[in-house]
Amino acid sequence: MRIYLVQHAVAVDEAQDPNRAVSDAGKLDITRTAGFLSLFVQPQPKFVFHSGKLRAKQTAEMFSEAWHLKDEVMFADDLSPHAEAQVWAAKLNAMHDDTLIVGHLPHLPRLASLLLCGDADIQPVRFQNAGVVCLEKMGDTWQVIFHINPNMYVRENHA
Repeated sequence: MRIYLVQHAVAVDEAQDPNRAVSDAGKLDITRTAGFLSLFVQPQPKFVFHSGKLRAKQTAEMFSEAWHLKDEVMFADDLSPHAEAQVWAAKLNAMHDDTLIVGHLPHLPRLASLLLCGDADIQPVRFQNAGVVCLEKMGDTWQVIFHINPNMYVRENHA
């Protein structure tokens, strides 16, 4: 079983849009990340979950569309920024199907850390907007399969 953990794409400022929709730059990042990944592997998660926040929902929908997923993108409890990582760690440990989860900091790094290290505070993985961290369950343990983000293949503008 593989899980794809995605931090939502860059959103517009709250002053511009209180709902914080994905920005144009964020949309481009999702397109690039999903497309880049499709060159090497075609993820086919059976389940696609998001936190319910607009930026996470839009990110999940864009990845789902880019990867031609047929299943519905679904809201899931306990994916908010400050949700307890143990809730989803237990769910994922009980699941058997590939799953895409779009969420937020600090929840995602804590979840990945809990799965990989058994301790939510170690946080060995650095998440970035519109990046994908793929973990695979091997027996009772989880391993990092890959970690990509938009800055890997598009030069950051430091101007």
